[in-house]
Amino acid sequence: MTLLENIKLALRAIRSNLVRTILTFLIIAFGIMALVGILTAIDSLKSKLNSSFTFMGANTFTISRKWTQIQGEGGDNNWKPSAPIIYTQAMEFKRRFEFPSLISIGMMFNRGQTVEHGSKKTNPNVSVYAVDENFLSAKGFEIARGRYFTPREINLGIPVIILGPDVVLKIFTDKEDPINQVVSVKGNRYRVVGILKSKGSSMMLSDNRTFLLPLMNAKRNYIGPDYSWQIGVTVSKVEQLDPGVDEAKGIMRNIRRLRLGADDDFEIEKSDELANTLFSQLKYIRYGAVVIGIITLFGAAIGLMNIMLVSVTERTMEIGVSKALGATKKMIRRQFLAEAIVICILGGLLGIVLGILIGNVVSIIVGGSFIIPWIWIVAGIIFCYIVGLISGLYPAIKASNLDPIEALRYE
Repeated sequence: MTLLENIKLALRAIRSNLVRTILTFLIIAFGIMALVGILTAIDSLKSKLNSSFTFMGANTFTISRKWTQIQGEGGDNNWKPSAPIIYTQAMEFKRRFEFPSLISIGMMFNRGQTVEHGSKKTNPNVSVYAVDENFLSAKGFEIARGRYFTPREINLGIPVIILGPDVVLKIFTDKEDPINQVVSVKGNRYRVVGILKSKGSSMMLSDNRTFLLPLMNAKRNYIGPDYSWQIGVTVSKVEQLDPGVDEAKGIMRNIRRLRLGADDDFEIEKSDELANTLFSQLKYIRYGAVVIGIITLFGAAIGLMNIMLVSVTERTMEIGVSKALGATKKMIRRQFLAEAIVICILGGLLGIVLGILIGNVVSIIVGGSFIIPWIWIVAGIIFCYIVGLISGLYPAIKASNLDPIEALRYE
């Protein structure tokens, strides 16, 4: 009996037990859908994060205060910050770091600010940056309309502002030109000189919902002495990154007056490390997806084995007739194995289609692009084949071992 004939017999047997088969079919489809859907969404999220971190460049590192995890009295883990990197320390680093590079000093000091214009205002979810003259180049922002701050505006703290695109949409109408308009932030009035180019949006990044202030203006009006500044360094060439980090570490230890042998009280993060940190967290979601898929498919395998055993009982006389007409044990085993595998493969194909659709819906929501995860598609089909093989093996052996005479007497 050929493979095609076995498949035809399997489809005929599936139609004869349609309700039970559909239930198992859907359980398998759900397991594969969960597996492929979550893994598709993770792959899309990784692609989005890669593009989001691309603006930082492979030749960039940042220096910030250090946070140390400590255990509290109740057993809870808390985070303790080191002494802040104050403004004079950041400026001294900028003066002393002679490595070929571009240095930016600034900080995001508020994530819940409100911007007002006339009777309109944003929600209290706008991020605020204090920036210097190198901020755009170091952080990958671009000006869509208007201009960037002049050195005079930055150094003197002149009340000018650059708005993110989402802020503009919230407080200005389509007929209004935001450039040179006046907006208010905590009672302070600012003239709009530029609009940032959209960088897309996601659940993890919201660079469109932001605005920039000249460094000295933000320092004078909002930033207290306990705030910590961040130093961004972009070296000229990728191969200079590690030597640049080593030199920066030595200069910062000297500026912070650390004793020989004392631990660093600041952190230096390379741009690829930020992405790798997030990717390392995503692997736990991937493990969870695999566990969910395996548990669901395990349940489906038990259900499918039960259906196949019932099918063996119901088709006992049919098996006896087949054996009486010359069917061998091997042929009977192949027939029942083919039936189990066909059910799993059909359920898996439905699950793959649903998983790709759901995964890409999540991808679109987080700002990613449509992807087809070929690796997970192939893995899902192989997984379904294995489940079908395991589920159908015992019923197939039981069917092939039936005595033809006893089978023909079965009622």
